Parts: sequence; structure tokens; C-alpha cells
Amino acid sequence: MSNIHPTAIVSDQARVDPSAVIGPFCIVDAGAVIGAECVLDSHVRIFSPTRMGRGNRVCHGAAIGAEPQDLSYSPDKAKPLSIGDHNHFKENVVISGGVKTEHGTVIGNHNYFMNNSHIGHDCILGDHNILAPNAAVGGHVQIDHHVFLSGQVAVHQFCRIGAYVMVSGVSGVRQDIPPYCMANGQYARYVGLNVVGLKRNGFDAAQRKAIKHAYKVLFQDGLSPAKALAQLKAEELTAEQQSIVAFVEGSERGIISYR
Repeated sequence: MSNIHPTAIVSDQARVDPSAVIGPFCIVDAGAVIGAECVLDSHVRIFSPTRMGRGNRVCHGAAIGAEPQDLSYSPDKAKPLSIGDHNHFKENVVISGGVKTEHGTVIGNHNYFMNNSHIGHDCILGDHNILAPNAAVGGHVQIDHHVFLSGQVAVHQFCRIGAYVMVSGVSGVRQDIPPYCMANGQYARYVGLNVVGLKRNGFDAAQRKAIKHAYKVLFQDGLSPAKALAQLKAEELTAEQQSIVAFVEGSERGIISYR
């Protein structure tokens, strides 16, 4: 326990790996689990029931597993926050625990949360996502992987955001965003492919062309969503196009429109 600063308050009922480092004035609640090689910088609060995997870093003033901002919440309804490995939470990040679902709030691996970003209760995030400063995600949102939310993006509760999406700054997301898109606006709309993100992640020209064709049919050919999906499904689809069709068919809030 020599890695715990003498000013930190760590419950005897918390499970802290011996290799974890807990800095000054941190508080770790009973029932919390801190995995190997995690680092809590200073003035960090880890609420129960938070479970944290290996190699996570939590910076000054962050609140991880905080009480959900839901008027129906009471401590007896608390559901877990489950965090994977190698995530980085910058200053004053707030991640809410769950309240409405058995799985609670789930954070995958290798995500990067910049200062003052927020994840609401019962959200599910995959891997390699980045939230820029002041990005705010409402409850029950699902974010796939390799998503970039720019500064001051606001995501409405229950929305879904597909893989390799980029949302431009000061945008409001109130409907689902299918994979590979770039979205922008007060009410975020499709403005093209996330070309930079796709190139960085190894999508070649043929794959990008196939994705662009799918969105041309969905957004630019003047077809109803049902007819656009039917036309795409009549074609020989690539894996990326299949993922787009599956995402759109699974949308309950509807998908963003074309600007």
C-alpha cells in the first residue's frame, strides 16, 4: 500500500491492486475496484460501484462513477460503472454510474476523455474513442469505436453513434449517426465521410468509395429510407456497406439527415 499518498482516503472495503498509484487527496469508496498500474493523480473521487481495469490514468479533479444526473436516482438503484484498460481521463471529467440498466455504464479500452467532458448514466462506449473538452453525452447513448466528438458537442440521450464517426465542434446530436460519417451543425447533419479518420485507420480508396456510394443512395438520391435500404440490399455489399445497412435498420430514433 506504499503507492497510496497519506492524504488519500481509501476504504478498507475497496480493492486496490498493489501496483496502482493513488495521489494526494483522492477518495476511493467501499466496493470500488482499482486495477493494476492505474494512476489517480490528485483530488480524484472514485465512487462505488466502479470497476476499473489495468493501466487507466485519472487526472486532477475527475469524478468517476458519480451519482447519475437522473431525478429518479437513489443509492439503492445504483448500477456499476465498468471501465476497461488504458483509458485516460483528463481534468474534471465526470463519468456517471448506471441507474436504469443492469449493465450500468460501460467504458471499453484506450479511450481519451479531455477536460470537462461528461458521460451520462447507462452509456456504452467501445474502444479508441476521443472526447474533446466539454463534450457532453446524455444517458443511454451508445458509441461504437474510433469516434471523435469535438469540443462542446452535445449528444441527446438514447442516440447511437457508429464507428469512425467525427462530429464537429458545437454540434447537437439528436438522432443516430451511422458509421464512417462526419456530422456538423446545431442539429448535426451528414456533411460527408470522415475521410481523415478513415485514412488514419487504414481504409483504402476502394473501401472509401464503397462507403461514399452507400451514403449517396441513403442521402442524396432522393429516395425514402425504406427504398434506399432496399436498393442497397439488392446490391453486392462490401463489409462496410453491410455495417451501414445494419446500423440504419437498427435505429430507433432515426438517423441524421443530409445537409
